[in-house]
Amino acid sequence: MADSEAFDFQIARIIGIIKDTGAKTVGLQFPEGFKRRAASIVHEIEKATAAQILISGNPCFGACDIDVYLARRVDILFHFGHAVLDDSNYVKNVYFIEVRSNAAVEEVVNKSLEMLKGKRIGLITTVQHVHKLQEASEILQAHDKVCVIGKGDAKIAYPGQVLGCNFSSARAEICDEYLYIGSGYFHPMGVALSTGRRVLIADPFVNEVRELDISKVLKQRSAVIGRSLDADLFGMIVCSKPGQERMALALKLQDLIRRHGKDARIIMMDLVTPDQLLQFKVDAFVNTACPRLAIDEVGRFNAPMLTPPELEIVLGEKAWEDLVFDEITA
Repeated sequence: MADSEAFDFQIARIIGIIKDTGAKTVGLQFPEGFKRRAASIVHEIEKATAAQILISGNPCFGACDIDVYLARRVDILFHFGHAVLDDSNYVKNVYFIEVRSNAAVEEVVNKSLEMLKGKRIGLITTVQHVHKLQEASEILQAHDKVCVIGKGDAKIAYPGQVLGCNFSSARAEICDEYLYIGSGYFHPMGVALSTGRRVLIADPFVNEVRELDISKVLKQRSAVIGRSLDADLFGMIVCSKPGQERMALALKLQDLIRRHGKDARIIMMDLVTPDQLLQFKVDAFVNTACPRLAIDEVGRFNAPMLTPPELEIVLGEKAWEDLVFDEITA
């Protein structure tokens, strides 16, 4: 995550909401990259209001990961860094503070012209930069590119936005290649695996353009699949977080496993970590929680951690060439 000073935390709006609602207790929830700003934000709010502020210390992986316990203890919970999901209305007192980036994109988008090879360019980004996509499109179109800012499914709040678990906006229209505005690797990697197209990363924070190389990830996933081919007992991971819970999928996969003469046990938990799974003795895990887990934590679990599409390959339902990125779609 880039320097938090480059982002707008909408402090004036937050103070206004607290005053307008008369909230006495206020919760703040941050993703990991923004937690360093928590103390200073609390200081600013306390100077302007009489509210008691509580900070969530739990990990936060997205809009799917609301701190439900804290939300029930406060009048208002401000959730930073993500846009509302279609299924986030299970907590009624949550305000989403999207935290838009102040970084300029003109120079890095111009730099990308030297590396873009296709004519039809799909523009993608996270919620922090969606307000910059139109500017990026105008720059590219001035150089004879056709720009596509695709509209995703119901989980996607803005055209061109991608989540760590949903790349439907990238698949909305066929493109020659994609330009991702942002600094991370996971979101563009998902787009590359989801579309099979070349992806460039235009990082406005360091003013650098990089071509994404997914060969290392593909080798890792191939190794995980290979280690699972002889598995007879699978641990099906189901997350209890409301935005990640996919019990219906887990039950469907459990039935598929049993039809192949193998067996599976469903393990339900809130925070999925290698340590939490250490005592479960299975031949392989299948993750139906956040799709990032299997990728980010590869090699750290005590048994191979498969994604649902990878399980289908292990069972012979699909070929390796059919591998796609696991997504949570509407």
